[in-house]
Amino acid sequence: MIEEFHLPDLGEGLAEAEVVQWLVAPGDTVTLNQTLAEVETAKAVVELPSPFDGIVSTLHAEAGETVAVGAPLIAFDVAGAETPDAAAPDAATSDAASSAGEEKTPPNLVGYGAAPAKGTRPARRARRAARVDVAADTAVLEAAPHDALPESAATARVGERPRSTPPVRAYAKRSGVDIVLVAAEVGDRVITRDDIDAYLERVGSPAATAEPRTPEAAAAVSTGERETRIPIRGVRKHTAAAMVQSAFTAPHVTTFHTVDVTATMDLIASLRDDRALSEHRIGPLAVVAKAVCLALSRTPGLNSRWDDAAGEIVQPHYVDLGIAAATERGLIVPNIRDADQMTLTQLADALRALTETARSGKTSPAELAGGTFSITNIGVFGIDAGTPILPPGQSGILAVGAVRRMPWEHRGEIALRQVMTLSLSFDHRVVDGAEGARFVKDVADILEEPGRAMLLR
Repeated sequence: MIEEFHLPDLGEGLAEAEVVQWLVAPGDTVTLNQTLAEVETAKAVVELPSPFDGIVSTLHAEAGETVAVGAPLIAFDVAGAETPDAAAPDAATSDAASSAGEEKTPPNLVGYGAAPAKGTRPARRARRAARVDVAADTAVLEAAPHDALPESAATARVGERPRSTPPVRAYAKRSGVDIVLVAAEVGDRVITRDDIDAYLERVGSPAATAEPRTPEAAAAVSTGERETRIPIRGVRKHTAAAMVQSAFTAPHVTTFHTVDVTATMDLIASLRDDRALSEHRIGPLAVVAKAVCLALSRTPGLNSRWDDAAGEIVQPHYVDLGIAAATERGLIVPNIRDADQMTLTQLADALRALTETARSGKTSPAELAGGTFSITNIGVFGIDAGTPILPPGQSGILAVGAVRRMPWEHRGEIALRQVMTLSLSFDHRVVDGAEGARFVKDVADILEEPGRAMLLR
């Protein structure tokens, strides 16, 4: 029996998604919850699990094609299921089963996976065949430099899809490496980024015809030597629309304050020297995040949002701290949930996990929704100050500048100190100038003298 799988709502009512790549092909046998494809919404790249055990019958969209939510995406030939013709004589039985509550319901795939259709556990997923035939794979191996492959590569099985994670496959593609060649070297194990790097180090850089380094560049259509046109879509399209909406809806005001953070940098150095804390990698951004959470308790207006439809200012009693992250697909702002309840080490761990997930392109739509205040670390680019645009639905965003050694007045004398500039943009409908200034001063006081955090609650 043919079962159609329609593109589900991937969160927040997103209307469409682009197929980044298929991980299965017609004729492949798939199992329940096996990853079928990677799709990119306006906010994130999402892996779609299979709702059925069966054989892939048809792919209704090609890689790079945009599919509307609810449209057919893939069809399965479900083994053991009755065809409609065969089921017709047993209509009465079917009606009885339906009335008994045995009617099949579509699974909830997003974040939870599909509910098993039978009591037994699904069989272990079989290795999938490659989407290209054996002859093509053999040709790839034969075309490779013979001194680049170990002797065992010539006899490696090439009829199977290389075992790797989606981020590693994307990394290999960006690096211009055919992952089949790497699989021939590493054998029957999962390929890692280190394997890709080792292959590149031994074989050398890819030819000038290698794949572009970003999805946008891969989709670019060159019009000649004077310009290149890059389609606006996915995360970048959503970010652009959100920033325009924010800029023309909320009256932005930005205030700046430069602070001596020498004591904070000394504290960070001492924490890094503590072996008990070495695995947490506490850095300046973690300390700023902690200072922001403490300061927001004294200036809750910056942790609020303007609800125009209801005519209200909504003031959460929690802090979902957004961290602006620059990725290959564009700017995203994933959130650390209940950041105000975290210790400094917990914040450092959450920041590291958030950054790694964002760079791999696997931030989920749920992690991008509902932030109450945001931080953007422009200091990593060597920038001192800026005027950040508010994420839609938020009333404040703090830009953290680079830490620089410069002459500074200290205890009545001029000394070389480590200095940072804070740039706060806020929605003047919700926050007045005095409240914004008080917030920046509170954050600055903590960074100047971290012991002041003991005075706040």
